[in-house]
Amino acid sequence: MKEILFGFISGIVAALGMGGGTILILLLGLFTNLKQHLIQGTNLIFFIPTSIVAIFMNVKNKNIDYKLSLIIIISGIIGAIVGSKISFKIENNQLKKYFGIFLLFIAFFEIYSFFKQYRLEKKENNK
Repeated sequence: MKEILFGFISGIVAALGMGGGTILILLLGLFTNLKQHLIQGTNLIFFIPTSIVAIFMNVKNKNIDYKLSLIIIISGIIGAIVGSKISFKIENNQLKKYFGIFLLFIAFFEIYSFFKQYRLEKKENNK
């Protein structure tokens, strides 16, 4: 039952473009006994159908820059190959730790971006 809830929550977050896979990894890491490699592999499979639905909806709404997408796809495939080879050489506990550090960097960046935007809007409103 909890897996259905995890999938539902992650699907909503993925559809919003906010990293449903990151939420899925967090939920599986906190509430299951799965190893980090298995969690991340499960996340990759989760990503396929959810991204197909998101792609369909964004194509329908004309929200895709195809030239930019092609560049990102090609470099992403190369990055995925390199990243997979690296992850297979990292122990489970280390991989979990690195993922946590990665999430902290994202969190700090998002908080910084929020306050930067807030100050900019406040400055524009005071003019």
